[in-house]
Amino acid sequence: MPAKPFLAAITLGLGALTIPATTVSAEEVFDAPVASRQANERGLQTAIFAGGCFWGIEAVFSHTRGVTSAVSGYHGGTAANATYARVSGGFTRHAEAVRVTYDPSVVRYDQLLQILFSVGADPTLLNRQGPDRGAHYRSAIVPVTSEQRAVAQAYLRQMERSGVWDDPIVVRIEDYQRFYEAEEYHQDYLLRNPDSGYIRRWDMPKVRALQAEFPGLYRSRFRTG
Repeated sequence: MPAKPFLAAITLGLGALTIPATTVSAEEVFDAPVASRQANERGLQTAIFAGGCFWGIEAVFSHTRGVTSAVSGYHGGTAANATYARVSGGFTRHAEAVRVTYDPSVVRYDQLLQILFSVGADPTLLNRQGPDRGAHYRSAIVPVTSEQRAVAQAYLRQMERSGVWDDPIVVRIEDYQRFYEAEEYHQDYLLRNPDSGYIRRWDMPKVRALQAEFPGLYRSRFRTG
């Protein structure tokens, strides 16, 4: 089943900014299934997700109710190579990733997975998303607890059986190694750079899709990391 076309005419509130919607469509909007296994967690939790360029994934989760922090960074590799200049070369073993802190009484881990693969990343694309290519743009789930791992494994199996995607699911579950925060200018990139051509073309449509597909979990106030 192909991605659903998404056209929006919504005014998006980003912090103190109000940005009029454009007619650009978001190609990567899917009916990712509601998880049959729900996460059982209490208290603030941390999750790590990779799904292409971290600007868009951070923006999506920053607009998700229950998320208290979304930080762009690099997962895997070594500290010495955890810089944008080196990671961008594609040879450091890092993935551009986002560390999400969330309140599971508001949004569950399995709901974050559904959001990620509905509006954030196409799980059938290997080492690429949108215009970006390379292993550092891979899609990956990085569980940090045994509960997250069990939920992620069950959800990937469910995605494979769902029939939503025509092509195979290529998302990997990766063992947690270490998360390195990206440089300051990468944080809240959409909020700080709303007129960027890349942001307008590839990332604002994802946030609009979040609002349209998950109205109960969407918030207009941008949560900074």
